[in-house]
Amino acid sequence: MEEKIVIDNIVIDVERKSIKNMYIRVYPPDGKVKMTVPKHCRIDNVKMFACSRISWINKQRAIMISSPIKAEPQYVSGEFHYLWGKKYIFEHIEGISNRVDIEADRIILQTKNGASREERERIMNQWYRQLLKAAIPDALGECAKIVGRSPKEWYVKNMRTRWGTCNPSKKRIWLNLQLVKKKPECLDYVITHELVHLYVRKHDDKFKAYMDRFYPDWRRVKKLLNEEL
Repeated sequence: MEEKIVIDNIVIDVERKSIKNMYIRVYPPDGKVKMTVPKHCRIDNVKMFACSRISWINKQRAIMISSPIKAEPQYVSGEFHYLWGKKYIFEHIEGISNRVDIEADRIILQTKNGASREERERIMNQWYRQLLKAAIPDALGECAKIVGRSPKEWYVKNMRTRWGTCNPSKKRIWLNLQLVKKKPECLDYVITHELVHLYVRKHDDKFKAYMDRFYPDWRRVKKLLNEEL
């Protein structure tokens, strides 16, 4: 069940769930605010909590609203696309089949006549997925030797908010499809990060100590990973 409250002229969506604490999130690109609260929490308490965080909310909204919105790729000639951290000029041509090739500094997407933007995106993502899945076994093998832990299963998934995730109980990891656009060391870092979760679930001091041991340069690579392309 969703409700709405207004604090300092800001409309806040309120969602009730079976949780113990209240949470506030501010979403790009327009600074939309959403609260997740316990099912039976009184609305007065919800408003009081929102009021107590209004300075933080306004600060986050100001940052998002003032930041330039990154345009979604349209998969048309002249755009820039990335592979393993290298910048390529994108070229789209129409032909008799769907394929992707690299020639010097260009990524060339060939599609059948009349392919929509969504179809061009699907073909590119399929190509990216094949390249990433081909690179993972060697990278995972090397990282597993260092960390001393291996997953039973791994998968590639296009994720918006995480570079990787791990289910320690099932020894299963997922890696973000977008890693194929980053430098190879970013893939090594994320794999190491997820393998360390097979020792430690939380990102606490013990987790950081493991990362320092297994991937001493992880802080630099983490920063590199989160830079905009």
